[in-house]
Amino acid sequence: MIVKIGNISVRKTAVLAPMAGVADRAYRLMCKKYGASYLVSEMVSAKGICYSDRKTAELCTVTDKERPMAVQLFGSDPDFMAEAVKIVLQYSPDVIDINMGCPVPKVVNTGAGSALMKDVKLASEITESAVKSAGNVPVTVKIRSGWDSVHINAVEMAKALEDSGASAVAVHGRTRDQFYSGKADRDIIRQVKNAVNIPVIANGDVTDVKSCLDMYESTGCDLVMIGRGSYGNPFVFEEIDAHFNGREYIPPDISEKMRVMLEHIRLIISMSEKTEELAMHEARKHASWYMNGYYGSAKFRGRCYQLSSYAEAEKLAEEFISLQLSRG
Repeated sequence: MIVKIGNISVRKTAVLAPMAGVADRAYRLMCKKYGASYLVSEMVSAKGICYSDRKTAELCTVTDKERPMAVQLFGSDPDFMAEAVKIVLQYSPDVIDINMGCPVPKVVNTGAGSALMKDVKLASEITESAVKSAGNVPVTVKIRSGWDSVHINAVEMAKALEDSGASAVAVHGRTRDQFYSGKADRDIIRQVKNAVNIPVIANGDVTDVKSCLDMYESTGCDLVMIGRGSYGNPFVFEEIDAHFNGREYIPPDISEKMRVMLEHIRLIISMSEKTEELAMHEARKHASWYMNGYYGSAKFRGRCYQLSSYAEAEKLAEEFISLQLSRG
């Protein structure tokens, strides 16, 4: 089944959430390889782009292997947003996404991210300015359920964004003050879906095919978005894709997980302009995530944060496999 975001077609399986400091190109390509049907970039500052931020090309470039893909912008000024969209269009994104859900203080304190949940009028103006600049490129918006438990306004927000020209809205079922704690509220996502006519993308607590299907069923959403559930686990997309395409899914054993971990690390190194040692600093957290949930993983994950070369990662993976196999 296909979901249309403006003029873009997305398979109704699972999509990768935008995650700053995590979902770089190497991460996106790994998730795409295993079945993610749609990708969103790390968030990029609209104001930074307008001031010729040196990282603009790195963050906004969309490769053919990543399509369909959105470039996500954040900002609190309609004029800067409009100008940033014009600049980003040079990189031919399939979709422009606007972040109105990020809870981190350095974003919120600028009036961007989830701070916009407190100002529906400004959020609408930002969206409208982006839509006008984007031409025939769809504009989507990612929001939260509200600012806090007293101000749950995702429905009001989503309706206003639709009226401003948004082609879809993604809803993370948590308030800003929850950050990533507690449980995502699926009922508010269902309410949003019932209130708007554009596609609704549901986000929060999806970690496997069961929770993905539960999200589809309980909210009626058009697409399910996976963020932290993909940490060290691109296989979650393969599991979901297999279900929707009637294929058998065979979970990876420890040897396969470590093989994919090393492939991911090689991709990080090959795509980095830094030395291998500095690129390994970025790879460390990813390596540790692939080891989550196994016997002795706490010790090994600690060792991941000492890695300074690919050869060391290979050796660590071999030791980790041996430890798991020794337990029968």
